[in-house]
Amino acid sequence: MTEEGTQARRHAGTQGKRRSRAFTLVELMVVVVILGILATTVTIAVRDYLVTGKQSAAKQEIAQIVAALELFYIEKDRYPRNEEGLAVLFERSDKHPDGLLRGKDLNDPWGNPYEYVYPGVHGSFDLVSYGSDGAEGGNGADEDISSWNTE
Repeated sequence: MTEEGTQARRHAGTQGKRRSRAFTLVELMVVVVILGILATTVTIAVRDYLVTGKQSAAKQEIAQIVAALELFYIEKDRYPRNEEGLAVLFERSDKHPDGLLRGKDLNDPWGNPYEYVYPGVHGSFDLVSYGSDGAEGGNGADEDISSWNTE
């Protein structure tokens, strides 16, 4: 056998092995589908953690606002009127140079304002966050979080 014939055979054999090592379109599609399923599962799990975290933050913020409202009541012998709203809790005084609440706004973790009503239906006052949808009622991420039901 000539040297050229042997080299051609080796070259042909190498090409055949390369083809057998490559992934087929079906194999690639199976991998893409599996990765899509995993990504969906992770996204759903992470979203649940984000919703739970925002709801916990809203409960903590409501508890802080309620504490500030109670302190306002102790000092002024009244709760803020609806016209005053919660903004009165930011006002500085000699007794509270930083105000009863610190921060800039009174928005819930979803960016919606907390609703304050005095006198309240469920207590001396009602304080509520309407959840991610900003509307009354709902379940899951849309669930209302209120001062009278913070469990």
